[in-house]
Amino acid sequence: MEVFWYLPTQGDERYLGAKQGRREPHFNYLKQVTQAVDSLGYGGMLLGTGTKQEGWVVASALITSTERLKFLLAIRPSIMSPTLSARMAATFDQISNGRILLNVVTGGSTQQLKGDGVFLEHDERYEATEEFLQIWRALYAGETVNFKGKHLQVEGAKLEFPPVQKPYPGLYFGGSSPAALKVAAKHIDVYLTWGEPPHMVEEKINEVRKLAEEYGRTVRFGIRLQVIVRETEAEAWSAADRLIQYLDTDQTAQTAERFLQSESVGQRRITSLHNGDRSKLVIAPNLWAGIGLARGGAGTALVGNPEQVAERMKEYAALGIDTFVMSGYPHLEEAYYLAELVFPLLPLKANLPSRDSLQVLHAGHMKANNGGDGYALVKEGAISAHSL
Repeated sequence: MEVFWYLPTQGDERYLGAKQGRREPHFNYLKQVTQAVDSLGYGGMLLGTGTKQEGWVVASALITSTERLKFLLAIRPSIMSPTLSARMAATFDQISNGRILLNVVTGGSTQQLKGDGVFLEHDERYEATEEFLQIWRALYAGETVNFKGKHLQVEGAKLEFPPVQKPYPGLYFGGSSPAALKVAAKHIDVYLTWGEPPHMVEEKINEVRKLAEEYGRTVRFGIRLQVIVRETEAEAWSAADRLIQYLDTDQTAQTAERFLQSESVGQRRITSLHNGDRSKLVIAPNLWAGIGLARGGAGTALVGNPEQVAERMKEYAALGIDTFVMSGYPHLEEAYYLAELVFPLLPLKANLPSRDSLQVLHAGHMKANNGGDGYALVKEGAISAHSL
């Protein structure tokens, strides 16, 4: 089992949908989060896409501030050329000594993509992704590529700067539509699903496995989840309630209606489990959809005490999930909670600091949070703000 964390390059929050506790994505704060995650033993960090900070630039600036962490960065078939993205990835891999992974992002909303000059419809974007990955993987196989497809064309393309990781940095990908599953089965190393209830995740895993077998391939699996873990279950659910305490009921109903009309199949699947009804947010044991009242994408969270969260993660692992891409609000504090309370209960890859060091971090973190200052954990705890 491997656990990644998320870097909030679009900004961070203590309360969803409220100005109170809002943290802008200033570089010093992003550096604090990243170095904490690196020191706590997470295997990697996902950097999102959007209209604010660009993940590749942020990650490049953070390489020398970290030691072990791998950066899961987006390559965008609708926006980037396959040859340019191949050179970028190989360069980052060389500079970081093999610390890049690649998240193939076909696209968000059609409206957002239009702002980047992309006017392809949903299935056309997956056609372009298929062509992109054919070229991209051939480049990393050392071929001189001549390709003419419906959306992309290259002549004499060649990658002359090899990566550290062989044959190439791992390819991650998420998408729930039939077009997306086909791309995953044919090209992707790790298929990422949203945090759906286990029976839905199992169905999707089985479908991708079956498709991959048709191409003579095997695919690994990961899941994208939020997390709220505390020493007791009551404390965890209280934290969940506080996170959404400022959300307006009418506004969340409108958000749910919009998500149900989304062109994203995965978004519709998640939202349809509760339809914005606050009485139906617990969609499986310890699986809470409250975050989806305010944001798209990763809208479900594991909520509970350490043993409960660890047990739920092990249930997903038993289905075939080996990579957990986690996040929580605010991302600095929640990264500590998960590592301190849950990591000792999981069969993790050997990427962790010692148990003694986690206990020291835990003592400082608890002291800071009992004081009520969100930033206090890096001022009063075992790790100082300067060292972060």
